[in-house]
Amino acid sequence: MIPTEIVERILAAVDARFDAQLERTAELVASPSLRAGEEPAQDLVERGLRELGLEIDRWTIDSPELRAHPGFGRATVDYGAMTNVVGTYRPAREVGRSLILNGHIDVVPEGPQEQWSRSPWDAEIRDGWMYGRGAGDMKAGLIANLFAFEAIGAAGLSLTGRVHLQSVVEEECTGNGSLAALLRGYTADAVIISEPEEDALVRANVGVLWFTVRVTGSPTHPREMANGFNAIDAAYEVIAALRGLEADWNARRSEHRYFEDLDHPINFNIGGIRGGDWPSSVPAWCELQVRVATYPGTTADDAWGEIVACVERAARTASPRPFEVGLTPDGFYAEGYVLEPGSDAEGLLEETHRAAFDRELTSFTTPGYLDGRVFVNYGDMPTLVYGPVSENIHGFDERVSIESIRRCTQSMALFLASWCGVEEAERSS
Repeated sequence: MIPTEIVERILAAVDARFDAQLERTAELVASPSLRAGEEPAQDLVERGLRELGLEIDRWTIDSPELRAHPGFGRATVDYGAMTNVVGTYRPAREVGRSLILNGHIDVVPEGPQEQWSRSPWDAEIRDGWMYGRGAGDMKAGLIANLFAFEAIGAAGLSLTGRVHLQSVVEEECTGNGSLAALLRGYTADAVIISEPEEDALVRANVGVLWFTVRVTGSPTHPREMANGFNAIDAAYEVIAALRGLEADWNARRSEHRYFEDLDHPINFNIGGIRGGDWPSSVPAWCELQVRVATYPGTTADDAWGEIVACVERAARTASPRPFEVGLTPDGFYAEGYVLEPGSDAEGLLEETHRAAFDRELTSFTTPGYLDGRVFVNYGDMPTLVYGPVSENIHGFDERVSIESIRRCTQSMALFLASWCGVEEAERSS
């Protein structure tokens, strides 16, 4: 790693600008960047990248190459006005290694606002936490990327390796934003994704499939229910069949590295249900929106084949009568990944984490989706998913630890300097 004197300069530079970092984070949290509404927030990110003097690339993510890629998740919104933003630093003398700092701008819906103790968009700081939808997942990390980079110059240093700071869309529903950035040609010797990961490193994470199941049949009047078909009742048979498949996949966890000791690594979530047209008509249709996790090493096609066979078998063998069923992918079609231990990037992060936190770096396996799969599976790049302590992400009163943000920013700034290399910046006369 870099000499101690430079370490101290960089740590001090992060501290000196930390109030400004929190202000910029709060500004971004206050811009609701729900799916297909991310552009005002991306404007704020672009402004920050321009202030750093970076080369800006902003483009709409849709392309034939993206839609043809095996990792593409089916889009259900118009990509024609949804953009990624990348700021690139190119050193005058490129002798160091290159790095991508990645983060996503999109957030999940806030849910009923009356169940929050405050507005989801107020970014209040209280008792060492910043509150708000996206504060943890992952606007604190996204802004930390910018301020980690800024700290190098503030410490009087210049990087000698190329750096790409990425703000991408679609992480919460398809992963197509990071995939579009990869297809745009952005590669590097390593990647850091500053997701809220408890000051730890993600060793492995699941793949994710999203799909809709539609159950159909013939409607009737409630007085003839005994002889008719109720699509909502039939949907419960589909749910039962999926729960059986979920149990079967969880029973296989001993076959998958890093998942052996998890109690329930594979989760099937019934995330939505709607059906029927009229209270006095037996429903002729019902739709289920489903999210399914898969093990790394299982292809999306193979997992999808098992799911389709499971649901179609349930429909075919239903009692007292079979029913019609259709399945449609409509979001994530993503495979999981494992970060193999022993890379130079992981070894360096252990050192920078120790310098910032004064404790050893730990790693863990997560049952959630991460864009790391894009860079590992399709870009063959060591990808460090590493970020601050957060609570209630995707829930009410989401919050992120202020002290954790500070230390993660310091660790990433030290990583930048050590990985890319630094030299004393030229002083203007």
